[in-house]
Amino acid sequence: MTLAELCARGRAAIPALQSASGEVRNRALLAMADALTEGASVILAENAADLAAAEENGVPRQMRDRLTLNEDRLRSIADALREVASLPDPLGTGEEWVRPNGLRIRRCAVPIGLVAMIYEARPNVTADAAALCIKSGNCAILRGGKEAFRTNRAMVNCLRRALATAGLPEDCVLMPEGPSRETATQLMKMRGMVDLLIPRGGKTLIRSVVENATVPVIETGAGNCHVYVDESAEFDMALSVVDNAKRQRPSVCNAAEGLVVHRAVAKTFLPLLRERLANVEFRGCGETCSILPDCVPATEEDFDTEYNDLILHIKVVGDVEEAISFINAHNTGHSEAILTQNLRNAERFTAGIDASAVYVNASTRFTDGGEFGFGAEIGISTQKLHARGPMGLSALTTVKYIAYGDGQIRT
Repeated sequence: MTLAELCARGRAAIPALQSASGEVRNRALLAMADALTEGASVILAENAADLAAAEENGVPRQMRDRLTLNEDRLRSIADALREVASLPDPLGTGEEWVRPNGLRIRRCAVPIGLVAMIYEARPNVTADAAALCIKSGNCAILRGGKEAFRTNRAMVNCLRRALATAGLPEDCVLMPEGPSRETATQLMKMRGMVDLLIPRGGKTLIRSVVENATVPVIETGAGNCHVYVDESAEFDMALSVVDNAKRQRPSVCNAAEGLVVHRAVAKTFLPLLRERLANVEFRGCGETCSILPDCVPATEEDFDTEYNDLILHIKVVGDVEEAISFINAHNTGHSEAILTQNLRNAERFTAGIDASAVYVNASTRFTDGGEFGFGAEIGISTQKLHARGPMGLSALTTVKYIAYGDGQIRT
């Protein structure tokens, strides 16, 4: 089947999905969650095959971590679908007002249509994207990376069967027959068929989609995230937060890649952090290297790099303004944090940082649809139009204006 034919099937399924009640869509989500649990043995076997092939082909360890499923991770994926089902229906909501001429205007949330995803070795994205699309009345075409092809195919097969049992077309969720680069390129060009394309993955993938797509795109960003330790930071808290932001899961986009430290506390704090993060490679500015003998001198490229690994670049600064300037010069608009007991500095940081999520005394690892109460996410937008930050259900809707009159004409 050609990609054009696949898109046509997705478009043909739109009317049935968009006319389905919220109750029907929720029933489908619960059936999808159950199907993933019931199909666990097949999904995990296919995932094991993907992992073996990835290791044989030299796929980096951090990407293999993203690819890996086990019973606990699969159970969490199914639970996320159930949580999406429990959320309020995003469709039909909106405000209404009456004009002086009596015209009653209503703005309501409606589905976007056919949403396509191009993403890398993250099987959880397959389920999350499908769930969010179904709940918001959108059909989905899911083109994952070749490293997770077997896993994604097994998951999509489960999801499609569940849709049918819930009375919705199987073609509400579709997956191309192969993960070739040509398929991704063609999907970027399906103008008039695909209503929205969302890339999710590394910087190279996202840049390719943004630069080459002729269909509307929401840019989801790589995560060069930072934690700034202010001079008033409480050290125990700061050590705990930096540790979590860097090491809890270093391969994900909301992990911290950079640390910025106020000069007044650098000589005391950095040795404590070096002891805490013994297995992390530090790459720092000259001042950092003078404090930590084992620190590798950082290059300008280091300050712009999303490592997805146990590597941290470090910059010493003189005040919160210099911290803001440095971070804004090197970040990707994703997530940034300040650790401080100074309310004024916290307010200056949150106002001055250009990012989709800014934290005060908390880890950047919370930038996630589930942690924000969205149930799941279809991506984290780092652009400023339509959607920004973790994208949940509302980000997958657009608006329609409905005007009620009794014969009004414009003069």
